[in-house]
Amino acid sequence: MLPKVNQTMFLQLDSEVGQEQAPTYRSRIADQNAESIFIEIPMDEQTKRYYRTQTGEKLIAYYYTADGVKHQFSTVVKGHVKDAVTLVEIRMPLPEEISKEQRRSFLRVETQLELAVRIGEKVRFVALTEDVGGGGVSFRCERKWPVTRGMKLNCWLLVPYRTNNVTHAQFVGEVVRVAEAEPKHYIVMMKFNEIQDAEQQKIIRYCFERQLDMRRD
Repeated sequence: MLPKVNQTMFLQLDSEVGQEQAPTYRSRIADQNAESIFIEIPMDEQTKRYYRTQTGEKLIAYYYTADGVKHQFSTVVKGHVKDAVTLVEIRMPLPEEISKEQRRSFLRVETQLELAVRIGEKVRFVALTEDVGGGGVSFRCERKWPVTRGMKLNCWLLVPYRTNNVTHAQFVGEVVRVAEAEPKHYIVMMKFNEIQDAEQQKIIRYCFERQLDMRRD
């Protein structure tokens, strides 16, 4: 599957791939045509500094589709385009040049985030997550809430970023497991059943930032 406009893309310099602590840069696809992808200026995930690409520079790019599969391809910087903001033009890969991991490869991190849950039209409660990933979340709630396996839950996840900005990610989750936990709580494991790509990318971005913070600690 070819990348799409507004999709988050991660980049590494081809010359640095495989090196320990090689920087990963995050960007967003602003536009594309049959021959080129136009991305925002990449930002170093760790330092939060922008990386100034050079024409002719070789890159390894990857992105995640909604089903959690990582897609990767080699590309090259073709130039820079000045629109409302400066965009980096990279070569659009051919479909056969994109490799993908068959297994789901979403990063999952342990974290306590506020999760608003709605069951049907009347039952609403707030829970705390146990872990969060691009494919689903686990959360802890009191046993008084009627959560069962296979149930569909409407959810709003509070997502804080390292920049101190806070956003919400909305999705419908499907309960895949409910386990008892003390004192008088459930641990509910849930996969995403309905989620827009933009909402999913918010969660993926948070997971990468959280992983970097844990590595530094």
